[in-house]
Amino acid sequence: MRVSVVLFTSDLRLHDHPPLRAALASADAVVPLFVRDRAVAAAGFATPNRSAFLADCLADLDAGLRERGGRLVVRSGDLVAEVCRVAREADAGEVHLSAAHSRFATRREERLRRALESDGRRLSVHDAVTVAVPPGEVTPAASDHFAVFTPYLRRWTQVRLRPAVGAPHRVPVPEHVRGEPLPARDAVPGVSPGLPPGGERAGRGRMTAYWRGGLDAYDDTRDALAADATSKLSAHLHFGTLSAVELVHRGRRHGGPGAEALVRQLAWRDFHRQVLAARPDAAHGDYRTRHDHWRTERTAREDIEAWREGRTGYPVIDAAMRQLRHEGWMHNRARLLTACFLTKTLYVDWRIGAAHFLYWLVDGDVANNQLNWQWVAGTGTDTRPNRVLNPVAQAKKYDPEGSYVRRWLPELRGVGAPAVHEPWKLPGPARAALDYPDPVVDLAEGLERFRRARARPR
Repeated sequence: MRVSVVLFTSDLRLHDHPPLRAALASADAVVPLFVRDRAVAAAGFATPNRSAFLADCLADLDAGLRERGGRLVVRSGDLVAEVCRVAREADAGEVHLSAAHSRFATRREERLRRALESDGRRLSVHDAVTVAVPPGEVTPAASDHFAVFTPYLRRWTQVRLRPAVGAPHRVPVPEHVRGEPLPARDAVPGVSPGLPPGGERAGRGRMTAYWRGGLDAYDDTRDALAADATSKLSAHLHFGTLSAVELVHRGRRHGGPGAEALVRQLAWRDFHRQVLAARPDAAHGDYRTRHDHWRTERTAREDIEAWREGRTGYPVIDAAMRQLRHEGWMHNRARLLTACFLTKTLYVDWRIGAAHFLYWLVDGDVANNQLNWQWVAGTGTDTRPNRVLNPVAQAKKYDPEGSYVRRWLPELRGVGAPAVHEPWKLPGPARAALDYPDPVVDLAEGLERFRRARARPR
């Protein structure tokens, strides 16, 4: 009996899963395998919110496989060693894997390839599984990657995507290959109380509901902080419970400004991956240095803690930071505002903010998180690196009634708009009655500090 192993990583689904379909086409049975890689935990990526969401995803994947006559095999340890061990136990000639593009993932893939080949087995890597357009598929004439989004988007839209494939009807798994118990969400401490459920069923349910009730208005409402009108599909894309290829196809078939705007966001996701694939050092270093002398944990400790805890005195910033802790997620416009406030108003190193986001965000990944932070900080791909977003003006524009602020700041629920965005301006008795801090910095002073820093002679 011919057996193949399918190694699941950031592709925890059955719909549109080319590695699984290829394995089933070439073998009589497959071993669907997920390895809880100890290197991921050692690097600090197995945070409570992502661990809990992952537990949901694995449970749902196992349930879907059991409906098809199979099951998920889970192992823990060094990924390369565990995959090789399972391949030997199953006498599998081939291991199928989705391509990944971070430095960590590509190095791990090479180690796995060498180990399998030394054991007389083959690694088959499938591209365009975790992205729509893989890094390197479109490049400018004079470089190995696009550094500006708009020309990248023009080329990205011209790529002929592979067709999305359906979920298999049957997945036979050898009985003798055993795994360990599935991890349980309830066993993970420190999870955000409002963290949504994970898994392919939850992701497809969210996708279907949004296509019916929110997609057409996406372009008009996605920046409205109080509307809760974004797709909230980012965590499912991060864990691969939804396919980027399928979403692009669905969006294009649906048509209209809302769907076009959503597809554009998927292009941004691919854009960041091709930047990081070409410049892996951008995960921790400036993509384009501005020679900043950032304030650090040592020099700005109180300001940084106020930002992390949602007590900067600027309501829209504090509301967003509290949403992050409660849901493990933050509205896209709020991410821009909080990142800009930290890096440009407080002039704090972008890496400090990126690390905080990576800890709490269930959708946090290196490419999107680090490169979005760099975009805001002006060290990344933004063509206007010194732009500064005024949090008060932005709050009045994108939360005009103050509903978003009051949702997350109960101490301001009695304050109406527009005063809720500037509570420090309330008359004396009204201000004194609020259990809410004064601003940690005057916006004009913060702006002047940033401009002086960026204008400093090199």
